[in-house]
Amino acid sequence: MGPGEVLIAFIVVGLPTLVIYHGFKRFFSFREKKLEVEAAGAIEKAAQYAASNAELEARVRVLEKIVTDGGVQTAAQIEALREVPPAAPRQVTREASNG
Repeated sequence: MGPGEVLIAFIVVGLPTLVIYHGFKRFFSFREKKLEVEAAGAIEKAAQYAASNAELEARVRVLEKIVTDGGVQTAAQIEALREVPPAAPRQVTREASNG
């Protein structure tokens, strides 16, 4: 086998092998980055669910306390939990009060 045959063998076998290797390398690099992005999104969603879960647990604790507490304090606690905005007092003008 002479140097020409070795060169032809390299061109026929070696170059396609290098091209295929480079293609697979790029493909798997892309897949790895895609999985990293998906994992970051999943971590963010998990943190949001954890925060929401903590808030719900706090609300359930308040409800359990109200239910298990004495009946006398229940009405006062329920009223304290309501978020009723204070009504703005009406201003009476002098003309309206004189007339």
